[in-house]
Amino acid sequence: MKTTTDPNLIKHDYAEIDGLNIFYREAGTPGSPKLVLLHGFPSSSHQYRNLIAALAPKFHVISPDYPGFGLSDHPDPTGYDYTFDGIANVVTKFLIKKGFDHFGIYAQDYGGPVGFRIVGAAPEKLEWMTVQNSNAYEIGFTAAWDGFRGALWKDRSEANEKPLAAFLEKDAIKMIYLHGASDPALISPDNWESDNMFMQLPFAKRVNLDLFYDYRKNVELYAKWQELMRTHQPKTIIFWGQADIFFTPEGGEAFLKDLPDAEMHRLQGGHFAVEDHLTYISENMIRFYEENVSGKKK
Repeated sequence: MKTTTDPNLIKHDYAEIDGLNIFYREAGTPGSPKLVLLHGFPSSSHQYRNLIAALAPKFHVISPDYPGFGLSDHPDPTGYDYTFDGIANVVTKFLIKKGFDHFGIYAQDYGGPVGFRIVGAAPEKLEWMTVQNSNAYEIGFTAAWDGFRGALWKDRSEANEKPLAAFLEKDAIKMIYLHGASDPALISPDNWESDNMFMQLPFAKRVNLDLFYDYRKNVELYAKWQELMRTHQPKTIIFWGQADIFFTPEGGEAFLKDLPDAEMHRLQGGHFAVEDHLTYISENMIRFYEENVSGKKK
């Protein structure tokens, strides 16, 4: 049987990082500009399956599943600390192993806290940035966060975890995908069916509750991330679903205070805007790179 070498086809593989099998999707030619897609809650690299294919002709694209997510290992949380610091550490080592020494990032939701940690430790590695509904400002929180900010982060107890555990059930996961979508028929049910399947694995709900609690540390770092943006002024394009259940439109606008030259696209969509704005996002990412990054690297 002949083996294909088409670089635009998505490859699916594992890399061993700190004893964990980290699953990833990869496409494009290694000599092309490198781009890292960092996924959000409650998904995995699966959320980028279509975006990877759209970007592969231009970029060398890679997207790992974090520990405890998707097809990566899910170690028992009684012996493994699930934190954003830990995830960023694993992803950093993964990128080094894969030869991604300079790259752009696409940060959605949890991808922001992971990406800002990686870039904050080595800002010289970042060539450009795409932000899509990933918060870095207090004004960005919708009322959906009230149970986190007003209860769990002040007192981690079973009583305060219980209402938030509802976000880990199938109906809520489905709602996260569909809320605010410009055309719900464009949102593949594979998304919530896949996420819900992984949520049934041993430890999965505890993993997510651990990260719900750890998210408070991201807020403590907002001022640091804002300073990072002001100081380094990374070339940035922003896509913001205006009806995101988790993050307000004002949270997207806030980036422009620290990145006044960033390009802003306000989308009629929700948390996972790539699902119903794939062509718009991919074409504008390619255009933005060609106009603002390619040939203009420091």
